[in-house]
Amino acid sequence: MESNTVVNLELLDLSLAYGLVLLAVALARLSGIGQEGQMLWASVRMVFQLLAVGYLLHLVFAVQSPLPVIAILFVMGAFSLQVMGGRIRRKMPHFYQVVGTSLFIGCGGVTFLFCTLVVHFSPWYDPRYLIPLAGMIVGNSMNGASLAAERLGAEMRERRDEIETALCLGASGRQASETAVKNAFRAALVPTVNTMAAMGIVSLPGMMTGQILSGTEPVLAVRYQIAIMCAITGAVAITAYLILLQGYRHYFSKAHQFVGE
Repeated sequence: MESNTVVNLELLDLSLAYGLVLLAVALARLSGIGQEGQMLWASVRMVFQLLAVGYLLHLVFAVQSPLPVIAILFVMGAFSLQVMGGRIRRKMPHFYQVVGTSLFIGCGGVTFLFCTLVVHFSPWYDPRYLIPLAGMIVGNSMNGASLAAERLGAEMRERRDEIETALCLGASGRQASETAVKNAFRAALVPTVNTMAAMGIVSLPGMMTGQILSGTEPVLAVRYQIAIMCAITGAVAITAYLILLQGYRHYFSKAHQFVGE
């Protein structure tokens, strides 16, 4: 007989699980790679961030008001933008403006459509649905957005001579940078495509696993996972496309002269 009882994790259980992180830190130190400090700090930061989010969401769920939910979504978006900015050393011109607007339109638009047309929960700002779904969409889109921005900058630098030659022959900025944009868009989609290809056979996604552990029927959990993966794929594609559509233009003047970074 199956039981839907959720297994509670006590502090001792979490301490034992954290021991695996300490083991990884010890192995890093033993091998001399010099990353044990970063690993330990990242794990401590993860614990405190998740605990803070957990208590914050507990308060938000009790308030049932759209204002704190919207505020949390904006904080999530701003933090994701800051994280991406920290990852990329050589940023494209107007990086924060381009990536910020692309994330807002791509992730925000997909989240809105997904929540209103697919999940059908009410009210629209229900934090139990909106915040986790938005978090998964934004979090997974960060990787594609970072790859698009970073790869575009690298392509434009590496192909500078080729681009300037095309401009001298009468090509527009869009035509001269077409190959660079295509390569950047292809790179941005690779991780998402690989994830979809391996999902279900090589790996069980975290959302589906969490639902199954919480007592949800496996078939229903699979339906949710399929739906959210489709939303993530759409958000990644739209966000990356908008980054490239805006980004390449900042490498050229109004007279279609290559100005670089």
